[in-house]
Amino acid sequence: MFKVLLVMHSRDEGYYRMNKVSFESMPVAGQYIYNSDGLAYQVEEVALFAGYVSEKGAIAVLVVHPLAKDTPVSKIYGLDIERDLDD
Repeated sequence: MFKVLLVMHSRDEGYYRMNKVSFESMPVAGQYIYNSDGLAYQVEEVALFAGYVSEKGAIAVLVVHPLAKDTPVSKIYGLDIERDLDD
């Protein structure tokens, strides 16, 4: 598992910290991800930490931007996040 810090890049608000998340494989620039808020984001950049060991386990920063709600990837095609993805 790769623990990363998500940083939002919003045209209106600039850059700001969102949350820490874990991935089975490291996302790459251009990839779409879903956050725990149930919204889709696109990865802009992946910045790995060099020469630094985080006490909280994060190894990288992912800069993401939100996708418009009417884009196809923003629709989860019938999945109910609380029902289908929560353990």
